[in-house]
Amino acid sequence: QVQLAESGGGLVQAGGSLRLSCAASDRTFGNYAVAWFRQAPGKDREFVAGVSGGGGVKEHADFVKGRVTISKNFAKSLVYLQMNSLKPEDTAVYYCAARPVTVSRSVDEYTQWGQGTQVTVSS
Repeated sequence: QVQLAESGGGLVQAGGSLRLSCAASDRTFGNYAVAWFRQAPGKDREFVAGVSGGGGVKEHADFVKGRVTISKNFAKSLVYLQMNSLKPEDTAVYYCAARPVTVSRSVDEYTQWGQGTQVTVSS
């Protein structure tokens, strides 16, 4: 089973940018779709963006379209989430998750999760 570890969270002012990284332990990285979810206090975990096993299919939630880019670095077994024009409502714990090959927007479809990284956007 692939193990995941997020990094790159922090405190940023509204309008700023952050790049989150998700490191995978498994060298067969191309077999896994990886997605980013987020969970704000008192809210359900929600899909942000995902990339397929081969990297050719990417999906983004409507609320981040145009502000977020997901990418996969196969050589380093990393998935990046570049977030620009951050808003206070983007404040949440961000998690990366993996499942075989294809992206799903459903939390229940993912069996492997990282521990999460906190993103706080101040107004």
